[in-house]
Amino acid sequence: MKPAGAAAPPEPRGELRVVGTSVGREVELLLDRLDGQVGRRAPRVLQIGSRTLVSDRNERNWRSLIAQRFGRRARFVGLDLLEGANVDVVADICGSPRTLAAKLGEDPFDLVICSHVLEHTRHPARAAGNIQRFLRPGGLAPGGLAPGGLAYIATPWSQAFHAAPDDYWRFSVRGLMLMFGKLEIVSSFYSGGDVGLDVAYRVVRDGQPDLDPRAGAVEQGLFQLVLDHEDNRDILARQATERLPVSRTYLPTLFVNVVGVLKA
Repeated sequence: MKPAGAAAPPEPRGELRVVGTSVGREVELLLDRLDGQVGRRAPRVLQIGSRTLVSDRNERNWRSLIAQRFGRRARFVGLDLLEGANVDVVADICGSPRTLAAKLGEDPFDLVICSHVLEHTRHPARAAGNIQRFLRPGGLAPGGLAPGGLAYIATPWSQAFHAAPDDYWRFSVRGLMLMFGKLEIVSSFYSGGDVGLDVAYRVVRDGQPDLDPRAGAVEQGLFQLVLDHEDNRDILARQATERLPVSRTYLPTLFVNVVGVLKA
């Protein structure tokens, strides 16, 4: 028998699972979540690093995706360091909050998209602070508690050097959690980098993202490849240009993606 007043035993935790998905599917789920949060209100969306380049053949057209889902009522703002196609505001996301507010306006954003940008910023923590600052705050609303604005952050964990205009950083999921401390992470997934190969994987427990550092013991073995010496030499010999044998361990191009909601 359990003594009177004794605390109930904790619910057993489910098994850690790796679930196959795709970035396309995860983006649809993100837009579903945004749709549910704004209801009949016109969503205000900010894309950081919005300038369209010829090399961006594998990048999503977020302006088009938002227009397809929400029509003309959506208010989309593209921000970039330089003028160009798909850019509405020229500014540095690492700039001062006052300067950014003067260019972006005082209205908060329901969704901020920062995809493959943080690794190119000189001050990523400052950029993270500005992203969180411009999200719509949660709070009391008719019918209950309204959630805060959404942020979608995608960055490389392993990727070849790519200066655009320069390349400074790499991030893990838990590294992003440290920088975006005002967000509640509601989704996280890993994705690949090959053109035309839309594959992604979520690490979940009980249907929710497992963000416990202990899950890293499983994650670290998911995408690493270790070759024996002979296989390693064969791969190096087949390269078009010379490669030096400094390692037998390889990582694919791997991106980390998180979706967060601004905490009330």
